[in-house]
Amino acid sequence: VQLQASGGGLVQAGGSLRLSCTASGRTFSSYVMGWFRQAPGKERELVAGISSGGNTKYEDSVKGRFTISRVNAKNTVYLQMNSLKPEDTAVYYCAFPRYSGSYVYTTPNAYEYWGQGTQVTVSS
Repeated sequence: VQLQASGGGLVQAGGSLRLSCTASGRTFSSYVMGWFRQAPGKERELVAGISSGGNTKYEDSVKGRFTISRVNAKNTVYLQMNSLKPEDTAVYYCAFPRYSGSYVYTTPNAYEYWGQGTQVTVSS
C-alpha cells in the first residue's frame, strides 16, 4: 500500500487547511482510514478516523473544528481543518490499518502503512 498525502502548510490561527491522502495497492473501500499527528516531543495521536461506511471518530480537541471524509471511488481521504489553533501545529500522517473492517482503531500500532507526513504550522 502506498499513501500520498498533501495539503499542509502555514496558516494563521483561525484559518483553515484541507489535507488529502490517496491510497493505492489494496481495496480502499474495505478499510478504515486514519489521520494522525505528531508534535515535537509528543506521541503520535489519532486526530480522526473514518470507516468505509462513514462512521467517524475524533480526538476531543478537534471535535467541531475538523471533519474527516472519504471518496472511495477516488481512494482518497480528506481532513478539513477549520478554526486552527497553534496547538494544532504538528506533522500530520494518513494511515492505513493492518486489518479490514469498520472499527476505527485509535492506536498507531493498529496501522500498518503511513503516508510521508505533511507539516501543518499554525501561527498565533
